[in-house]
Amino acid sequence: MTEAATLMIQGTASDVGKSILTAALCRILVQDGWQTAPFKSQNMSLNSYVTFDGKEIGRAQGVQADACRILATTDMNPILLKPKQDMVAQVIVHGKPYSDLDARTYRESYLPKAEAIVKDALGRLRSEYEIVVLEGAGSPAEVNLKDRDIVNMRLAGWADAPVLLVADIDRGGVFASIVGTLEILTPEERDRVKGFIINKFRGDVSLLKPGLDWLEEKTGKPVLGVIPYLPQLGIEDEDSASLDSKRMQKRAQSTPEKSKDQLDVAVIRLPRLSNFTDFDPLQEEKDVHFRYITHVSDWGSPDVVLLPGSKNTMDDLRHLNESGLAARIKAFALSEKGWVAGICAGYQMLGVRLLDPQGYESDHPELEGIGLLPTETVFTPDKRTVQVKGSSSLFADDADASRMFEIDGYEIHMGRTRFLEDVVMPFQIRAYTNDEAIASDNVLHGDGAAVEQGRIWGTYVHGILHNDDFRRAWLNRIRKMKGLTPVNGGLLFKERREAAFDRLADHVRSHLDMQRVYEMMKVSQPCQREDVKE
Repeated sequence: MTEAATLMIQGTASDVGKSILTAALCRILVQDGWQTAPFKSQNMSLNSYVTFDGKEIGRAQGVQADACRILATTDMNPILLKPKQDMVAQVIVHGKPYSDLDARTYRESYLPKAEAIVKDALGRLRSEYEIVVLEGAGSPAEVNLKDRDIVNMRLAGWADAPVLLVADIDRGGVFASIVGTLEILTPEERDRVKGFIINKFRGDVSLLKPGLDWLEEKTGKPVLGVIPYLPQLGIEDEDSASLDSKRMQKRAQSTPEKSKDQLDVAVIRLPRLSNFTDFDPLQEEKDVHFRYITHVSDWGSPDVVLLPGSKNTMDDLRHLNESGLAARIKAFALSEKGWVAGICAGYQMLGVRLLDPQGYESDHPELEGIGLLPTETVFTPDKRTVQVKGSSSLFADDADASRMFEIDGYEIHMGRTRFLEDVVMPFQIRAYTNDEAIASDNVLHGDGAAVEQGRIWGTYVHGILHNDDFRRAWLNRIRKMKGLTPVNGGLLFKERREAAFDRLADHVRSHLDMQRVYEMMKVSQPCQREDVKE
């Protein structure tokens, strides 16, 4: 079989829009009839995606696989780095934890081994698909990292991939960033750069034309597109560990004032917050005023407080205890009868205590939990990663108390939780996988805990709030208790997300010279097969 054609998206810096543009190109190519897959050799992210066979990859590659309408595999992101402490990250290889390594050890001892892993994964993808769209990381101009690079120009060479260099005009200095990047590259690397994409443009493109002409004359390379900023995209951003905090703060600061008919829903902004996409649907619900709480001074008057996932549960729980947030959450739930829920690490923190006698998470052998759920969690070396499906009757309407809401999501956690007294387990789930190694886990079992008639609950299921019927029932129960009118129907988040991929593809296609992109890939004509369009 002929090896797949390749195309690579690199950027002048982190967070210039590489991941979203990769997703856009993936969907465009699929719309044109090509069997397409994404690839990122190494990703650093605290926002994970669990593949169908229960493995862990960067969420951006899972999103890109969704854009391709295919199942994500670890070949699409063979190496994932999850920061745990300053200069230390958990290294995940083909979806399974390998080791916790500091930056120097990873660079000097592991990167030489990683090259073969990356090449093998890319080779498999190229044998299974017609086009592979590769995404770089950070910038190819990091001169201190280039000799052992596995994510940018060396990878482009292994894949024989034409490179499109993306720059974010919203940052300023767009022409300098492009020219400066090219200047740092070797002549062979510069030859791989076939054109530029200027991203996140706001304004009249005709005013930019003199600069574009200058850039093309200066570099001898074409500007293939100026992509206008697209608001309210509806697709998860790639989260960078170094930019995650800034992004969350920006979102919180830009949130409009709450209206009288909205619920004030606040997420505790943990220092090591992970999988913040769990809350994306809440940011789209019209009857929700969504925000983050970083300090006790941010508390305000929430109706609902949510505790998210964390890359280091013990250290983040210690932060909550020392900052006064743990006590404030407990008072809110007990004295003020507020609504509280926790997902994954947040669920663990809501318990009575957390135990880590072997130091798998931190150097704290035992910490007192917030104490809202009668649970105790012990950390173990094994990590549970699996997609799940199931149902729940929690928050079913009084008139139809037997109604079951279908749910799906994924688990990705260390630690095992046990109950200290009888408790309602609000979710009945089973593993949903084609991996024989996990087949024995494909048994319906209870998950989570709920007390106070569901006013306080927790679950290990990431993505629980992406289930439209369950989320709406929960919000309407809160609205009813607050004396607000329930909302009928509401957001269909999963349908909106699929439509968002098409909207993104249409937007990028209309501003990008796709014919030249195809020529760069040495693919003569888009298939334009109507049978693959839906």
